[in-house]
Amino acid sequence: MSLLILGLVLFFGVHLVPFTPAKAALRARLGEGPYKGGFALIAAVGLILIIWGFASTRGTLDEADMLYYPPAWARHATMALVLLGFICLGIYLHKGRLRLWLRHPMALAIIFWSVGHLISNGDKPGVIVFGAFLVYALLDIAVETARGTRPDFVPKPRHDIIAPLAGIIMYAAMLFLHPYLFGVPVINM
Repeated sequence: MSLLILGLVLFFGVHLVPFTPAKAALRARLGEGPYKGGFALIAAVGLILIIWGFASTRGTLDEADMLYYPPAWARHATMALVLLGFICLGIYLHKGRLRLWLRHPMALAIIFWSVGHLISNGDKPGVIVFGAFLVYALLDIAVETARGTRPDFVPKPRHDIIAPLAGIIMYAAMLFLHPYLFGVPVINM
């Protein structure tokens, strides 16, 4: 579990820097390229440690590690919420009117994904991981809203059709890949 915690500290620690005045100071001191490179490297190491630490807890949990037991309908709710998350991700990746309307599609994608997984994972490592992502996404929306940050681009109307379709395609790919990547089948066949 210590790898998981270390990964979360690194990943979210570096992601919290842009919310602080330290971002401007670091960019000025390091330069744009090294700042972005360092950010990406620390985030990647953190993400790898999160995945590795989370995977290392599978099969080692006992009764004391269960905080709650998911309800019978959890799988269906998770699938619906994650689908909405992937559609939001598709919207984030495209510059359509939907992205302007949602304002925070990436944070919304993380919220749908994390809430869905919190419904289906009642063990300590699951609650820690998915809860951390949920808190970060909510914080991101709050900070960016308080700053008045809004997307600024000329929308491409065709992206409003492409974006949800891209989200659905990514969702379908994840349905197939989930058991191979994470060892947990989404659909029982």
